[in-house]
Amino acid sequence: MWKHITVERVLNALTSILSGPAALAFVPAISLAAFWLGGERALVVVALVLPLVFAGAVAFDARVEKRRSPTTGMMDLGTFAAELEGIFKSSSSSGAESACILVALDDYPGFLDLHGNAAANHLAEQFGSRILSVIRTQDIVTRLDQNKIAIGLHPSHQLDLEACIQMAGRMQAVVEEPFNMNGAGVYVSCSIGFSLLSSVVDSRYEDWIDAASAALGEAQRNGPSTIRAFSSETRRRSHIRANLRKEFETALDNGEIRPWFQPQVSTDTGRVTGFEALARWEHPQKGVLGPQVFLPFAEQAELMEKLGQAMRHHAFAALRDWDRAGVVVPRIGVNFSSDELRDPALIDRLKWELDQNDLTPDRLAVEILETVFSRRPDDVITRNVTGMAKLGCCIDLDDFGTGHASIASIKRFDVTRIKIDRSFVAKADRDASQQQLVSAILTMAERLNVETLAEGVETQGEHALMAQLGCDHVQGFGIGKPMPFEKTLDWIAAHQNKIEGMPRIGRKTGL
Repeated sequence: MWKHITVERVLNALTSILSGPAALAFVPAISLAAFWLGGERALVVVALVLPLVFAGAVAFDARVEKRRSPTTGMMDLGTFAAELEGIFKSSSSSGAESACILVALDDYPGFLDLHGNAAANHLAEQFGSRILSVIRTQDIVTRLDQNKIAIGLHPSHQLDLEACIQMAGRMQAVVEEPFNMNGAGVYVSCSIGFSLLSSVVDSRYEDWIDAASAALGEAQRNGPSTIRAFSSETRRRSHIRANLRKEFETALDNGEIRPWFQPQVSTDTGRVTGFEALARWEHPQKGVLGPQVFLPFAEQAELMEKLGQAMRHHAFAALRDWDRAGVVVPRIGVNFSSDELRDPALIDRLKWELDQNDLTPDRLAVEILETVFSRRPDDVITRNVTGMAKLGCCIDLDDFGTGHASIASIKRFDVTRIKIDRSFVAKADRDASQQQLVSAILTMAERLNVETLAEGVETQGEHALMAQLGCDHVQGFGIGKPMPFEKTLDWIAAHQNKIEGMPRIGRKTGL
């Protein structure tokens, strides 16, 4: 065993010293020293032996390169894992430093939806080529996914945190150069997470990869084009997130995650025209948690479809219970995530769910973010949206004004209603420029014969202005806060009593 470790140390040392061009600078000094110490005979010996030593070091160094695919320049995953384990064991015993690095393109699913499979495959190939141009031949590399690459750095006593950050910066620089797509330059960015071997030296090599993955996850959560190194704090936060993720899965199964309902009312009659179902986690210890806490875990654990099914189950049950109580709630709005909309079986599942609850499709308002409507006309998301519209569901274009949906997209997708984002509604009764923006949106909607709903209405002044400008519906804290189903019946009764005898607000003409 010790003999094996000694040989491994010698080979690693020789490789580190002799494989780079800088080693050639020592050749004259070695030759001169040999001549001084042993004369011409020693010089001849050095001249014969030294090339063999260099050749052996280079051959040892090249064994990694030979294991790379001749087409992609990368190793397969099994070979990479074996090589990384070898680096982990040899470096841990020799004291040399190494690093495991994960590089991921930012928003690759969005790029795929926008440009299509061919362009995404071209981007993935160029991404791999650019990463290979930065790393050394003795480093190991594999592709974990189309948009994610793993790298193991060759052990070195000179490697440290600063050197890894500099290398990560060079990777970002080459990736962020424009990609040529049909003659046009397309810009992308990448996030990078890495872990020095010294950060996990007492663990297994699998923990080393997990540490780099945790660092990458933290980089991605802090925005695009971010670099993060693994640390003890990263480990602590990773454990907290892992525990919350497990809790979230259990909470879904136990029914702790369910919708709270926010009312939507008509600006003309004041009557309830619907509710929006908003996900809440009723945590037994932490209280009620909003979606900003648990949605990232749901996305990482690929549980968005399961969450969506649970939300629809509770929402449809609420519609049934309102009907049985003799309360008129025309429709309920349910948010659909991109993961759900990418499911080819969504329409069939939705038909089954509506049929099981004896509901007609027009009772469901499918709430979809505006960015969805900028996608290609032939992808799965687009087919599902148009399919739900043909089924008879109402299509609500959510957060209107914050994305880049065109008027043509609104008509093509048969949008029923646009929901004006709260950023336009806030203080509109006191800000003339806000009024102009809202008026322009309402004028467009009227010309297209599309309903409108103002989100984030918080004051009586904003409510009154939306009614005067001709907005059809309003929603926000000024109308009613999200509430569990048990409180909706009392709220509806109180609201009905409130609007009885309330004078109507006249609408402006000439829009």
